[in-house]
Amino acid sequence: MIDSKVKSILFAGVGGQGILRASDIICMAMMEAGFDVKKSEVHGMAQRGGCVTSHVRYGTKVYSPLAESGSIETLVSFEKMEALRYLKFLTKDASIILNTEEIYPPAVNMGEATYPYDAICFLKNHYPNVIAFNAAELAQKAGNIKAANVVLLGALSNLMNVEKSVWESVIKKSFPKKLVKLNLDAFQMGIAA
Repeated sequence: MIDSKVKSILFAGVGGQGILRASDIICMAMMEAGFDVKKSEVHGMAQRGGCVTSHVRYGTKVYSPLAESGSIETLVSFEKMEALRYLKFLTKDASIILNTEEIYPPAVNMGEATYPYDAICFLKNHYPNVIAFNAAELAQKAGNIKAANVVLLGALSNLMNVEKSVWESVIKKSFPKKLVKLNLDAFQMGIAA
């Protein structure tokens, strides 16, 4: 049975991490599971390592692709610091899936700012469900570091009431045949993470 309440997920990271592909995959999975889905994305300076976000909202009927500030139940952060940038969008009991990868912005590389190394500790002190792991390492074990986005989707799938067979079907449709097994393996590693 489909939950009538609209649920909101925010994907956040840095250009080149596969955020938009991941949000496309989840939208396809939600549609196959019978939900109405809306998506919005921001990828202004993505090609230069800038911030990329994608709002995904699903439910019986969704009217807006953008979630209001303070209403997102799940944040999937593809980079550790990016999780901190979007906290104002989260509910106080939001779940956070966090890739522990660190990508230093130009200000940190030039010595003008300090990277927030204590981000995980901060998040765990303020949110009840923080799942942090190195998705790139798991993707490398699956066969390609570029599958880190699918590893994160595997972890996210644990928080959703969607059959594993739906996810597998969508992954098979989303990648060329030669990359399907690798991505299914990456997805399974995310489930286990």
